[in-house]
Formats: sequence, structure tokens, C-alpha cells
Amino acid sequence: MTCRLLRPFALAALMLVSALAQAAEVSPEQIKRGEYLARAADCIACHTVPRTGQPFAGGYGIASPLGTIYSSNITPSTSAGIGNYTLQDFDNALRRGIRKDGAHLYPAMPYTAYAKLQPEDVEALYAYLMHGVKPVDAQPRRTRLPFPFNIRLSMAVWNSLFLDPRVFQPEQGKSEDFNRGKYLVEALEHCSACHTPRNMLMAENPDAPFAGGQLGAWYAPNITADPVSGVGGWTQAELVQYLKTGHVAGKAAAAGPMAEAVSDSLSHLTDPDLQAMATYLKTIAPIRNTADSKPAWAWGSPANDDDSLRGTAGVTQSNRPTSAAELFSANCASCHQANGMGTTDTAYPSLTNNTALGHLNPSNLIAVILNGVDRPLPDGHHAFMPGFGPGSLINPLSDADIATLANYTLQRFGNTNVHVTPEEVAASRKGGEPPLLAKLPRVLPVVLMLFALLLILGGWRSARQRKLRHVARPSPTPRTP
Repeated sequence: MTCRLLRPFALAALMLVSALAQAAEVSPEQIKRGEYLARAADCIACHTVPRTGQPFAGGYGIASPLGTIYSSNITPSTSAGIGNYTLQDFDNALRRGIRKDGAHLYPAMPYTAYAKLQPEDVEALYAYLMHGVKPVDAQPRRTRLPFPFNIRLSMAVWNSLFLDPRVFQPEQGKSEDFNRGKYLVEALEHCSACHTPRNMLMAENPDAPFAGGQLGAWYAPNITADPVSGVGGWTQAELVQYLKTGHVAGKAAAAGPMAEAVSDSLSHLTDPDLQAMATYLKTIAPIRNTADSKPAWAWGSPANDDDSLRGTAGVTQSNRPTSAAELFSANCASCHQANGMGTTDTAYPSLTNNTALGHLNPSNLIAVILNGVDRPLPDGHHAFMPGFGPGSLINPLSDADIATLANYTLQRFGNTNVHVTPEEVAASRKGGEPPLLAKLPRVLPVVLMLFALLLILGGWRSARQRKLRHVARPSPTPRTP
């Protein structure tokens, strides 16, 4: 009887000893390495609510085409986070997308890329999150996707089709820089999650790696080594500078998700790691969009329509702009200058030789006008542009105004082959054009009703045909004895 009473205490003591032994095995160096890896994997970007949230406490709403997916709490809290996860539990979630309770994660968590992580890096990440992060006992908001996407078990089928569980293996005969860069690009930084187009089931298209993909209202451009459609025309130094700062004069200025990746992750990497990433990016098999006639950054030249506005009343609250030039002058010229060349200190980038105005896909131009830019820079300065969409504190513009403004900047400073419609602006406001799979819940009831009607009609026709056959069948002639 006494032994039975003491058994729970013995079990608790055993668990405590096990936990203490595990903690003793974790070194400060491993925790520090795990912190760097968490930066490289950009964990904080999704698992922390910007400005108001506590680090890694989850609750950040990730706008996916299927609905908003809220990130989980990955602090070592035993009530709300991953404090009860063993290393194996953590590995299952990180590399296979399966939580401790057996439920499947959605691939908004890029476990398809993290599946490549080396075991020692998984251990270091686990050590950091368990011993270097403050526990937060707060349950984040639950994800509630519409039917049928709320059936998490369906992800088991998705994983069987699209999850490659193999750990990264260095390529024989390649330099250390190349292999380190490939590991960072394909595994930790999970670049393909945004820069690779998706198929109908929202998996990455294996035939077009890094060829550019739509990310809601934003467009993640082609980053293959193609000199026209990709980054083949960028120098190694320019790539490193862009990854570190998000800006290269005469090439591009980061906004949207890429700006977040620079601020939260890439700007924290060491120079050797950034060099390694640039080395690998320059070797990715080139994929050309045949519609591209020259690189996106090569479009545009200075233009100035101020002379045509001289003597006009100017734009005020009571005097609306009557031309695209007036719209630009009233909303953009004070920062980007009347000739579109920006400022010499690059605080306000040039609109010429800027990929946002050079791509055939105008998503980024529309999205940046709607949402603006607001991100810290590595040198302590801040990149800021006010948005002109809903809730703008400057001047909310209509879909038609934003389309007019976008088309003016394209014709004067960018790719003259691109035209923006008010309908495209309206779609951007809603988070971008939803893919076919996301439209399934809207059409599913109709499809099910049609299917049911077909079954009923098929059953009725089958019954009717049997009846007709029975009526038409001649009665058997009685046999004469």
C-alpha cells in the first residue's frame, strides 16, 4: 500500500532528475547558436505580434489564401507553449508539421523547408527556445479555417504528396560557401516558400524553383540566376547589400514581406553567411519569362511634369486633382521628387530603375501604394512611406485614383508595357486574387447540390428504365401439358 502511494512521487522525482540532466547538457554556446539559428529561420516574424506582442508568444495572423492562420506560442510555457515538448516532439513539429497532440500544422509554417535542417541545428533551436526564451502563459487565438480546410487530417495526405523529409546533404565537389549558401537559402531562410510558384494544391511547383510566386497581394520575384527575369544581372556585392539592408540604388527597395524578412532575419546574419547566400543565388538554374524584354531594374528614366502644372489652382481638400500629374504631385513628389529620382540619401528611393515599377506583375507597386513601408534599418534609421489605402492618415485614395497613380508612375518612370486596373487595386485591398483552391468553399455547396441532383436524377432514370423494361417484357406463354 505504501509503495503504491509513493509511486507518483517517485515518478515526479524521476522526471525532475531527467529534466535537470537535460538542462545540464545544454551549454551557453548551444543556446547562443540556437538564437542565431532562430534569427536565420525568421521564427520571430510569425510567432510574435508586431509592436504589441511578447517574443515568440504567437497570435500573429498570417493572411493565407485559405483564411487567417494564427501562429502558435513557442515559448517554454507548459500551459500555453511548448514547455512540455521533448526534443522528438519539437523535431516532429519543426520538420514534419505534426504537433505534440498529433494534430497537423498548416504549411504556412514552412516545415517543408525546415525538414532539411541538420539534427544539431534542431537541437540548438530547441535549446534556445527552452532555455533562452521567457515563457509566456497566454493562449494565442485559434485558427478557424472554413470547411474543408479546417480538417487538419487532410494535411497527412498533402504531406505524403509534397513533403520531402530528407535532411540537407552538402553537394560533393562544391565549395563550402556554395553548400552553406544552399543550406541557408533552401532550409533556414526558406526562400522558396515565397519565391516559388504554387500548384493547384498550394504546394511549391518543383518545375519552377525560385521562378517567382504570388504571395497574397505581394509578388515575390524570380531569384534564379537568369540575367533578365532573375538576379543574374546583380553583382555579388549588390545581392549582399540587398539582403543586409533591403535597398540597392538603381535596383530595388524592399517592401512588404521582404522588408520584414530583412528587418527580422537577414540583417542579423553574419557577412560570411550573406556572402554564402549570394554565392548560391548566383548559381540557381536560370528560368526566363519570355515576356520579359529587359531586367525589371533597367526600366525608367527621370521625367518632370511640373511645368505643365504651373498656374493651376493646385490640389486641396476642396479642389480634387484633375489629372494624373496633379495626383502624383500632390501625393508623391514631395518625397520621391518631381522627377521621380528620390533623395540623395536614399531615404526616399528613386522610382526609376526600381523593380517595383519594372516587373510585368504590378502587385508590389499597387500594394506599396496601398500599405506603405514602415521598417527599421540596420544603421538605426527608419524607412517610411505612408500608405494611401484604408485607414491612411495622409490621404485615402480610391481604387480608381490608385490605378491612375500607378499607371502614371509606370508610364513616366517604369515599365510602359504594364497597365493597372481599378479591379486589380480592389483585389489587392482584399489580400490579392485567391487561388483556385481557395474558391472551393464558395463552390463546394453548389457542387454537392449538383452531385446530389445527379444522383437523384440517375436513380430516377434507372428506376424508370427498369419499370419500362418490365412493362415491355412479353408475358411467358403457358406450356400445354
